[in-house]
Amino acid sequence: MIHRYTGWVVNARWYILILIAGLVVMAGYGIKDLQFKSDYRMFFSDDNPQLTALENLQKTYTRDDNVLLVLTPAKGDVFSPEILTIAQQLTKDLWQTPYSTRVDSLVNFQYSHANGDEVTVEDLVGDITQLTPEDLTRIKLYALQEPLLVNRLVSPNAKVMGFNVVILRPGINQDSETVEVTRYVRKLADTLRAEYPDLDVRITGSILMDTAFAESSELDMRTLTPAMLTIIAVALWFFLRSFWGMVTVLLMMTLAVIATVGMTGWLGIAFSPSSIPAPTILLTLVVANSVHLLTSFYKSVNDGVNPHEAIGNSIAKNFKAIVFCNFTTVIGFLTMNSSESPPFRDLGNITAMGVVITFFLSIVLQPALMAIFPADGRPRWGSNEGWKKFAHFVINYRHYCLIGMTIAVIALATGIRLNTLDDEYVKYFDPSVEFRRDTDYTSDHLTGIYRIDYSLEKNNGDRISDPDFLQRVDAFVQWYRQQPEVTHVFAVTDIFKRLNQNMHSDDSAWYRLPETAEMSAQFLLLYEMSLPYGLDLNDRINVNKSATRVSVTLHSISSQQVLDLEARAQAWLKVNAPNFARHEGTGITLLFAHIGQRNIASMINGLLLAAVIIALTLIAVLRSATLGLLSLVPNVIPSIMVFGVWGMLVGQIGMASSVVVAMTLGILVDDTVHFLTQYQYARNQKGLLPEAAVEYAFSQIGNALWVTSFILILGFAIFAISSFKINQEMGMLTTLIFAVGLLADFVLLPPILLFIEGFKKSAKASSLVEKKAV
Repeated sequence: MIHRYTGWVVNARWYILILIAGLVVMAGYGIKDLQFKSDYRMFFSDDNPQLTALENLQKTYTRDDNVLLVLTPAKGDVFSPEILTIAQQLTKDLWQTPYSTRVDSLVNFQYSHANGDEVTVEDLVGDITQLTPEDLTRIKLYALQEPLLVNRLVSPNAKVMGFNVVILRPGINQDSETVEVTRYVRKLADTLRAEYPDLDVRITGSILMDTAFAESSELDMRTLTPAMLTIIAVALWFFLRSFWGMVTVLLMMTLAVIATVGMTGWLGIAFSPSSIPAPTILLTLVVANSVHLLTSFYKSVNDGVNPHEAIGNSIAKNFKAIVFCNFTTVIGFLTMNSSESPPFRDLGNITAMGVVITFFLSIVLQPALMAIFPADGRPRWGSNEGWKKFAHFVINYRHYCLIGMTIAVIALATGIRLNTLDDEYVKYFDPSVEFRRDTDYTSDHLTGIYRIDYSLEKNNGDRISDPDFLQRVDAFVQWYRQQPEVTHVFAVTDIFKRLNQNMHSDDSAWYRLPETAEMSAQFLLLYEMSLPYGLDLNDRINVNKSATRVSVTLHSISSQQVLDLEARAQAWLKVNAPNFARHEGTGITLLFAHIGQRNIASMINGLLLAAVIIALTLIAVLRSATLGLLSLVPNVIPSIMVFGVWGMLVGQIGMASSVVVAMTLGILVDDTVHFLTQYQYARNQKGLLPEAAVEYAFSQIGNALWVTSFILILGFAIFAISSFKINQEMGMLTTLIFAVGLLADFVLLPPILLFIEGFKKSAKASSLVEKKAV
């Protein structure tokens, strides 16, 4: 049947080549519709409870995507006339930022003070040309004592100042809007650096984070795929010693990637930093099918078989294994749909679709190309005699292999408990990324980037001017300011205290909350009427004045520390503010802190489903429940060993690690299936004993397993150079898992097979003895 099929392919090879080329062009036309996501919200599904809470907060107040520009003068004092002059001009320029709705800086901070019987609200820094040294000293002392400024817009040592620009993108084309904002701010920063060489300028904020996501995707696309193609080309040339074999595989990879990426565009699936590796992953998976077919083909040709007949032999020999290998690989990647994070679901779906395309190219196009190109291959690395010697070693020392691997698994598994979940989104980027460097600098010298927001209101819907409500909010604020993880708390209660002091002739003894609701309401009305455009309190108080927002800025801490802090805050609110209607924390920081744990929990179900399907597949392939289930062992223990090593050496895992096991399980099974199909062929068709069958399997496919695994390891190792930590971490983990998986297939799988055969033989002998005794 298969020989008849391959005969048809060989005869129709040119027609098949033209047909496949046409189909790939049609699929590839979808590339024009490709989309790229760069908004941090892409990591969260629409029904994510933390995202829902964040959107509710932003509907209640304002969506505060931002740009934070940080200045550090070389002379080390931001309150000098020269720096304040620059700050005033920069504040005006930042108002011109596309889609800006608010600019907060040291110079335009709304300074309220008593002026006789009245309260005056004005910019903290007015006309600098009219300021005396005494005025500058007064401004500096005030700013460094104002809780709404210190560790937010000015550092406690007065050496660093910040400018926060709130951005409201229309969302018509958010990616281009983000680029527009970033381009303007970067150009402004470059102008400052050129005019004032002694001025250090940094840029961070959520808009720059979105930009960093997009730029990381672009960088990976420009570097990883070409690097992978180069590595594969060199490896194929080295291992196959065939120019035309290399051309065949490269052509297969090119067509598979074009078709897959094009279909991604047709289906409207958007690429993101976490799904951009899909084409590169696909390159390595194409190699697995192609190398198995080519090595068998070249072996037959070198043994004197006619090339066209050798094609049929190669397809017949590998067809069953290729079908099941591609099936398990698809299952592994489709399991990623269990992920809580849409980009990982996209990665799984894109790669699974690519594997299906690759399979059809392997059984239709590759035989045609093998018939067209000269059969010039002479694979190196592993003659039959060499693999037989290796098989003898494993067979003779199988007990030591089993014991040694068992000890290694148990020893390394103890390191798994040393892993802790840590998903700091700033550290998704390595220090080579400008956003990461600027954000780290900002955290070290001015203010934190991580933040938790609360919307607080009473059950009965009272106005925020209620004294009891304000007292409880202020107590919450003071509690937070005492926590070691906190660098700043922004709350409207500080404004109420300052206004109360102003209304009592700036007497510091009156720096406390107003005693009656009427006073609070009047103070607030007076203050809001004095505020200029763009600096109102809409970001702090809701429209009907029944709720207020409290923003807590944190030091750079791990995701688990964020969750622990939020749990302590909820416990405090439950005891000290039981009449508050809503008080759950939200914000980007909590979103990323929760997603890792949610992702792991959701992926466990997907992993179990994948394991069941793959186990059933192995049982179907081997027609043996016992052999099928036990054959999972060498495919599961690599993950156990690698995460144990990771715990001992690194100790921190993030969002990427939660999908690694499911993704690699389907690929790891490939080598196992190829080995087992050859082993069973030797046992059932050739009637060989178990030891001889192991030797036969090694001699037939040992070389192909080595080559494909080596290229697979190289392929995923390339992600280790990515500037995006999720891809980097995924690359390192998968590389280690595939390396250990190769070791397990070579030194653990054969001993397991021999152990099973020995157990069956003993059981059969015992049964015969019992029958004779009866």
